[in-house]
Amino acid sequence: MPDTLRIDGQRLLARLKRLGEIGALPGGGVCRLALTEEDRLGRECVVGWMRELGLSVSTDAMGNVFGMRPGRETGAPVMTGSHIDTVRTGGLYDGTLGVLAGLEVVATLNDAGITTRRPLCVAFFTNEEGARFAPDMMGSLVYVGGMPLEEALATEGIDGQRVGDCLAAIGAQGDQAVGQPVVHAFVELHVEQGPVLEESAVTIGAVEKVQGISWTELTFTGTSNHAGTTPMRLRHDAGYAASATATFVRELVTRIGGDQVGTVGSLEVQPNLVNVVANQARLTVDLRNTDNDRLTRAETELAAFVEQLAEREGVEVAQRTLARFDPVPFDPGMVDRVEASAKALGHSVSRMPSGAGHDAQMLARVCPTSMIFVPSVGGVSHNIHEYTAPEELTAGANVLLQVMLDLSD
Repeated sequence: MPDTLRIDGQRLLARLKRLGEIGALPGGGVCRLALTEEDRLGRECVVGWMRELGLSVSTDAMGNVFGMRPGRETGAPVMTGSHIDTVRTGGLYDGTLGVLAGLEVVATLNDAGITTRRPLCVAFFTNEEGARFAPDMMGSLVYVGGMPLEEALATEGIDGQRVGDCLAAIGAQGDQAVGQPVVHAFVELHVEQGPVLEESAVTIGAVEKVQGISWTELTFTGTSNHAGTTPMRLRHDAGYAASATATFVRELVTRIGGDQVGTVGSLEVQPNLVNVVANQARLTVDLRNTDNDRLTRAETELAAFVEQLAEREGVEVAQRTLARFDPVPFDPGMVDRVEASAKALGHSVSRMPSGAGHDAQMLARVCPTSMIFVPSVGGVSHNIHEYTAPEELTAGANVLLQVMLDLSD
């Protein structure tokens, strides 16, 4: 019977739609920044579904939530899940698909009266996006021991608020020790957030690895002065330094080539007036590569350029690392399971890397891990127009179901 078992696609879509109403944006999409009131409401909604499905719910001191389904035997569970926080202009599927598809797996097993040998666990992790608090994947990073809990709780966000205070404010901090439960294996379903599957007309991606990520914040400090009376040779222009850095990032990643990408996603200048030379500029640089040596090369060249630029322009520069993660390979046997399950269900499947960071790359530190991708129309994500066709959402959830059954029995 498990080989022919299928999830209820309409039930999955209904839950995605309902969760998408919490923090909904005009024109579509959703904004549920981590540890905001919208996040609290989203947590309340998902935990309610967990309890309706008979899961035993626990929350750790980082606010990570775990819904446990008993197996015929005790022991480490097979875990699935992702996150429910979003960026400011998030879509309906990023993160939430992995969590709600996990609940749909549980609902399907409940309907069929099936109890797996190993326990199953559906989880969602705090602050995966890193849009309010850096680094991203913070909750799962703390869970696997990669970041001390105390350090995470003391982290200040873009609004000056601390993680620990915000956890307490929305009642999201639990009493379970971080690192529990110990996991047998982890598999995460996610939208690709890129164009590869759609361009290739492939339904399922069996993710082999996640590329390395480097986030840096640069703050240039110069001197405010009159835009009309200050000769160019006498300026200490923080705004120019930031703009030159942004241009250099594009030139750098083009020159390195391959899988190297780079983004200046945030840029602020002060005093931000049309007729005043900027005395301060703050920008972020996001560098990513599947090859750690090339990623390190990009970081080194950026640092050297910024140092020389600051000296030439007579400005000061402060550098702060917001996140740094090496590329992560997934367990080959787990990748094989995803590929085999997709083929058994009649879906086209391709092995591929992930260009985005995911909680799965953190879980890979402590247990065999893999990911399942489904296509993103136009490769669009972190955008209110993010979309994946219902039949592809359903296909991914059915692959997740089969992989979890295989792992748990």
